[in-house]
Amino acid sequence: MNLMHLKYVVEIDNTRSFSKAAENLFMGQPNLSRAIKELEQSLGITIFKRTTKGIEVTEEGKEFILYAKHILSDVEKVEKRYTEKNVKKERFSILGPRASYISNAFINFTKTLDQTLPLELIYKETNSYKAISKVLQGEYRLGIIRYRDLFDKEFKKMFEEKGLGSELIFEFQYRILTNKNSEIAKLNKVDFFSLKNYIEICHPDPYVPSVPFSDVKKVEFSKEIDKRIYIFERASQFELLENLDNTFMFVSPMPKEVLENHNLVENEFI
Repeated sequence: MNLMHLKYVVEIDNTRSFSKAAENLFMGQPNLSRAIKELEQSLGITIFKRTTKGIEVTEEGKEFILYAKHILSDVEKVEKRYTEKNVKKERFSILGPRASYISNAFINFTKTLDQTLPLELIYKETNSYKAISKVLQGEYRLGIIRYRDLFDKEFKKMFEEKGLGSELIFEFQYRILTNKNSEIAKLNKVDFFSLKNYIEICHPDPYVPSVPFSDVKKVEFSKEIDKRIYIFERASQFELLENLDNTFMFVSPMPKEVLENHNLVENEFI
């Protein structure tokens, strides 16, 4: 086994196609297939299974690919350190929830960097499941997740089992976000009765480890509200709120400049 074998396996996993992986690796498919077969024989495991639906990764294969990604990531860091040792480059990557206070913090962090030097910054918004998975796979070093305090036990148990370090950075009470022209905006405090005829804009992908999605959904999506628009992209949420007076969102505290830019207001929820 050598580094090329690891690259072959990762590329096949990414493309789920021997032919596409061979094309990306600038080699013939027969040679790639033979290399993988030899690797599997030397390790005594099966990494990929060919089915009528395409390529599937076995459980042993998933474990091997995780190791392969970690090794390739470390090799890349060593190569960069010594091939670029005369050039200082600021590097930072983070996964976070679709939340304005996180993106605002990233903007402020970026302002502190010396932007006359080379920069390599990655900021990706995603759900908690994908953030945890990407950190476990070694693709990102830092992830921020957001969950209700009643699920704290489940998340902490998973962190311990997976060998992940964690730290609490922020606690908040949900607030109601709506258009300035909305009737809700005129209220000092908002309850479920106030929201009866309004449309909730929300994220459709809640996640809690070891808890069925149906149970999480019962907590995240109240039965008191029967009109919802599910949106994955944060900018689209603001556009809907800004243009539809009968919409609202449950949100974490919003930066003042974001509220002003989108003609939105926050209200206390009781």
